Amino acid sequence: QVSLVESGGGLVQPGGSLRLSCATSVNKFRINAMGWYRQAPGNERELVALITRSGTTTYADSVQGRFTISRDNAKNTVDLQMNRLKPEDTAVYYCRLDDHTGTAWGQGTQVTVSS
Repeated sequence: QVSLVESGGGLVQPGGSLRLSCATSVNKFRINAMGWYRQAPGNERELVALITRSGTTTYADSVQGRFTISRDNAKNTVDLQMNRLKPEDTAVYYCRLDDHTGTAWGQGTQVTVSS
């Protein structure tokens, strides 16, 4: 069973920064891609950022230039550095992993951007 453990959410003021981290027990050579998605109340879950095994990254237009996704192979984690946060970034953020067996999701971590 795939294990994904997220950390780093919280409350931050507009313009501030947060760093989310997703740790997995899955061997890095099995992973096709990992990413971060978010879901705000009343909205569908949406892609925030994705990184493939080859290191190719994809970002939602709304976070391009503010968020950075990265992978630490030594720690087997995928991090999301979020800068210049806006109130509209408020959501539950979920880590997602895709490998040859399918897709797994983390439990989610709340990010709230408010003054």
